[in-house]
Amino acid sequence: MALKSTIFKFQLQISDLDRHYYAEHALTLARHPSETDERLVARVLAFGRIADEGIDMTSALCEPDEPDLCIKTLDGRITRWIDVGQPDARRVLKAAGRADRVTIHPYGGSTSTLWWESVRKELLRVRKLDVIAFPEAAVKQLAKSVERTCQWQITVQDGEMMVTTGSDCVSLTPDTWREMST
Repeated sequence: MALKSTIFKFQLQISDLDRHYYAEHALTLARHPSETDERLVARVLAFGRIADEGIDMTSALCEPDEPDLCIKTLDGRITRWIDVGQPDARRVLKAAGRADRVTIHPYGGSTSTLWWESVRKELLRVRKLDVIAFPEAAVKQLAKSVERTCQWQITVQDGEMMVTTGSDCVSLTPDTWREMST
């Protein structure tokens, strides 16, 4: 018997002072049985960090050729491909061929550092790649507060993210390992 996904609802209030983006988003996320609370939190953080009117969560865990999040134009062209975790180099290269910009958000601390060191050399030639890591301690702390229905306020200022949940307030500064070259 196959396990079913668990549905989570996030009400996000995003205030990105760096980009002058202020909006509320209602997200309904299916957490696949193989997905951890930490990965779910990393997906929400990625959404909050890059939030845009055209941003969309996808079913990447079920559809291997899809990003975790993406921003598309009205004609369906992918302008931003966003993956969470530690994708293999082939996946990133393929994404770079399909999108104007690729952003990877690792979140696993030392395992993410080891992943980056193993793929870094191969991915340095991808000019349109950002690799921005979420601090493991902050992701784990936020994962403890995840409930089936969550209301989070995410404030971004000077690159720092402040996430306020019903029971917690967590400050985190994503670590830029590589930024897209122009």
